[in-house]
Amino acid sequence: MEKIPMTHGGYAALETELKHLKSEERPAIIKAIAEAREHGDLSENAEYHSAKEKQSFIEGRIKELEGAISLADVIDPSKLSGAIKFGATVTLVDEDTDEEKTWQIVGEYEANIEKGLLNIKSPIARALIGKEEGDSVEVRTPGGEKAYEVLKIAYT
Repeated sequence: MEKIPMTHGGYAALETELKHLKSEERPAIIKAIAEAREHGDLSENAEYHSAKEKQSFIEGRIKELEGAISLADVIDPSKLSGAIKFGATVTLVDEDTDEEKTWQIVGEYEANIEKGLLNIKSPIARALIGKEEGDSVEVRTPGGEKAYEVLKIAYT
């Protein structure tokens, strides 16, 4: 199996979510299923079916998180330097609008574009890998071609 790169923060977030699901969500849904069973006929019991569906979702998420954690390759960006690679915090300027954007390149499980965490598998991240400060980058996005200039690379 291929290792999944992630930062310390991303790994900790997965562990926290897994612990929450196992210690709080799983026992609560088991209790809800038991209460719904007490209401009688299960074939027409909407509460029971809803609880079973939620239990299925929780168990699936637990398996997904356990798999990701077991394959995690935790990388400390503060020990890296040089050209853009996993963990880099990159400041770009859009060459058309002069708008500046700052993103950190992270693993797919911790990516969140609203928080400035860019999935390493995204078109922008793939185009940035290996670039240096001052380089121009052409990116084909779903919204069309974009051109950026790399202003700053930091590893924190």
